[in-house]
Amino acid sequence: MKIAISGKGGVGKTTLVACLSKYFTGKGNMVIAVDADPDANLATALGLDYKKALEIIPLINMKDLIEERTGARPGGYGSYFKLNPKVSDIPAKIGIDVDGVRLLVAGTIRAGGSGCYCPENVMLKSLFRHLVINQKEVVILDMEAGIEHLGRGTCENMDMLIIVIEPGLRSIQTANTVKKMSEDLGIKKLYIVVNKVKSEEEEKLIRENLEGFKVLGIMPYSDSVRESDLKNYSPCDSDSNFAAKIEEIALKLKEFMVKE
Repeated sequence: MKIAISGKGGVGKTTLVACLSKYFTGKGNMVIAVDADPDANLATALGLDYKKALEIIPLINMKDLIEERTGARPGGYGSYFKLNPKVSDIPAKIGIDVDGVRLLVAGTIRAGGSGCYCPENVMLKSLFRHLVINQKEVVILDMEAGIEHLGRGTCENMDMLIIVIEPGLRSIQTANTVKKMSEDLGIKKLYIVVNKVKSEEEEKLIRENLEGFKVLGIMPYSDSVRESDLKNYSPCDSDSNFAAKIEEIALKLKEFMVKE
């Protein structure tokens, strides 16, 4: 499975990426979790120590590596560079093992006009393409908050896109916008996960307003999950009810991959 997970900032998309990654790893799958958000915090969500996470340099900022592979220094102008740089060894070379999950902090494709056509962007696009087409592992991308990244083609060729939303009409409006953009990109499998639901009434109201979407799961609001962020430990094992909902979502993903 090659899964991209998107959503507005603060809705819990990184938590979902981390917990799905740990779940699939626990079931014997090889998993590559890719942090493609400039506000990179997937490492700590997976359980890496906060200070160690701060030491990680995103691939997008590795100027020497980008120059080595593309033939051009990031930030330069008017230079020629390779459009198909070697990226096959990058997951093993710069990836970090966090409790069995292979974490790759990539950064995000940078904006600029119609999308900055520069060595670093070519490198990232080549890497994302390689992860989707050539890697045999489960690949889960933690996308940049918001919807702008869709216009840069960050998650093209992914098997599916999951939008994480909170209870509220603004989140539903965002989901509808993402749906339209994903259809334009040819992403056919689009699912919703609703997070931080506090009551049956909230769940009922949001389901009524999600007509036309496939809802993968309804995640409960959890003080334990919130506390995990404050105290710097992985949220994935902090709440048994929350963990059970993660398992339900993972099983549905596997089912949908077979059926569709």
